[in-house]
Amino acid sequence: MAARPTWKGYLKISLVNIPVKVFPATDAAATLAFHQLHAECQTRIQQKRWCPTHDREVSKTEIVKGFEFEKGRYVVVDEEDFEKVRVDSTRVINLERFTDADAIDDIYLERPYYLAPDGAVAKEAFAVIREGMKGKAGIGKVALYGREYLIKIQPREKGLIMYTLRHASEIRSMNAIDELADMPEAVKPDEVKLARQVMGTFEGEIDFAAYHDDYQTGLRDIIDAKIEGREIVAPEVEAPPKVVNLMEALRKSLDTVSAKKKASVSAFSEPGRAAKKRARA
Repeated sequence: MAARPTWKGYLKISLVNIPVKVFPATDAAATLAFHQLHAECQTRIQQKRWCPTHDREVSKTEIVKGFEFEKGRYVVVDEEDFEKVRVDSTRVINLERFTDADAIDDIYLERPYYLAPDGAVAKEAFAVIREGMKGKAGIGKVALYGREYLIKIQPREKGLIMYTLRHASEIRSMNAIDELADMPEAVKPDEVKLARQVMGTFEGEIDFAAYHDDYQTGLRDIIDAKIEGREIVAPEVEAPPKVVNLMEALRKSLDTVSAKKKASVSAFSEPGRAAKKRARA
């Protein structure tokens, strides 16, 4: 199924305006969803809109949005009021600043979206801007889902990727974590060196397609088994052993990885040795 845009407008850089569409970069349908059922009869629960003052259910047409400005006191905000909020970012993403693509701390990144040109005429200008932004990121604002987001835009493959960003006020300082207050000021160099050696044995290219949600897969298996009337016995999960001696644990880790690599190389080379023996015979 083709992706549907969630926003249409213009990407603005100085005096350049390019019609663009915004698409979600993630797929929520990839995660299993559950409904609430009545345990006795397995009927799906209905969420009713109930007014305790009139002691009755109310329809959608009777519901308005209210902001609580004092305890128990509300001001009603209707659709006309929302229409009066006309910030530029409702229709225009104005990139006001540019920086290196990796200059923004990952903690600020929130949700990814793809940007594509809206119409054939916009494609050439869009391609020029994408190429001109290589290695850079543009910072601006966009109004989505009833609020204005700070955003970061940078080139990705044939298009642009946009991240909504958290504001500085939303980021909690690590100083608020009491467990980090008394961390050791110095560590043993030998332990650090050995730790880096262990990590080095696992270095390599990252292929995200090779990683899967094993929890979701297991849950799907249990659901299929229940549908088919089969029983699944959960495997026992062993608690990881406590590290008493860090150096000893690191050395054992290094020895274990080395042994596995030697076994793998040996298994790979055996067929070659056998073929050589057959050739000599």
